[in-house]
Amino acid sequence: MAVPVSAARLCRLTGRSITSLSVGHRRAVSLPARRCYTTTSTRNHLQFRLDERTAHSSLDLFKKDTGVIYRMLGLDPSRVQDNPERFRDWAVVYGDEKISSGRHYWEVTVKKSQEFRLGVAEAMMSRDDCVGTNTSSWVFGYAQRKWFAMTSNKIVPVTLVGKPDRVGILLDYEAGLLGLVDIKKPAVIHTIRAQFKAPLCPAFGLWDGDLLTHSGLEEPEGLK
Repeated sequence: MAVPVSAARLCRLTGRSITSLSVGHRRAVSLPARRCYTTTSTRNHLQFRLDERTAHSSLDLFKKDTGVIYRMLGLDPSRVQDNPERFRDWAVVYGDEKISSGRHYWEVTVKKSQEFRLGVAEAMMSRDDCVGTNTSSWVFGYAQRKWFAMTSNKIVPVTLVGKPDRVGILLDYEAGLLGLVDIKKPAVIHTIRAQFKAPLCPAFGLWDGDLLTHSGLEEPEGLK
């Protein structure tokens, strides 16, 4: 059964904590035409980079926009180009592909971070929200040396011994499935079930260290 998340522990504003993550009515962001296209990757080998236009001012991209690093102080928000695609309060960045069908797989190197979220979110999700706190995002997170699944501001513990250096994310749009994958077995560790009704983007939250994404991969054999 889902358990309400501890806001101050699991989802922080850059440089300060908040005391409540209750989800009220949020206005969806209105996005202009941009380089986030509906995926046409061959054989569902989704290829994406991180989209700097969406990145919070505390996040820097590196390695040709496939990696993201958290800066504790970050940039002065007034010095970052203002646009409706950028996350304003939360250390979140999107991938630059929209997904509206198919089965897709990608991996993330997580060994240099102790607090992060990985998953998907609706492309039009409000940029005032954090991934996992509303009905428009579905993520797996790691904090306090524990894994969890999160959506609608509720978490479910994920049983996983230790923390691997790299994990996989499996998305089946039509089946309404988002899976966290142990790439060494390989096997799906935990599954989030949902009804996806809008285009999704790969989504990442980061409050420590850095993450490196690996896309364009073939899904490992044996995953269900």
